[in-house]
Amino acid sequence: MFKMGSKSLSFVNNSLTAAQSNPKILPASFDLDEFVRDYQLAVTLTDVLFQLRQLTEKVDDTLMAVSSEAMNSSLQVYDYIKTAAKRTPGLKTIAESLGKRFKVTRNKSAKANSQA
Repeated sequence: MFKMGSKSLSFVNNSLTAAQSNPKILPASFDLDEFVRDYQLAVTLTDVLFQLRQLTEKVDDTLMAVSSEAMNSSLQVYDYIKTAAKRTPGLKTIAESLGKRFKVTRNKSAKANSQA
C-alpha cells in the first residue's frame, strides 16, 4: 500500500499521461480505463480529505472556545454557590459536590511526586 502525498499524486498523474499518450507500449492485460478511474478517485478523495481536515480543525477550534466559555461560566457558578452556601440552607452540599473537581487525593499527589 502506498500513501499518496502531493509528490506521489504528481507521479501518478505523469504516469497516466504517459500511458494515455503511449497506449501501445502497455500489455493487453493492463486496464488503462481502471487506471484513469483510480487516479480520478484518488484526486477526488484527496480533495475531500483536505476539506475534512479543515472542517475538523474548525470544529476543534470551536469546541475549544465553547468549552473554555462553559468552564469559565461553571467556575463563576461555583464561586456564587460557595458564597451563597454560607447563608443559604442546602447549598453547602452542592458546593462540596462541585468542589470535588478541584480536590487532589493523596494517592494522585504521591503518584505525581514519584513521577517527577
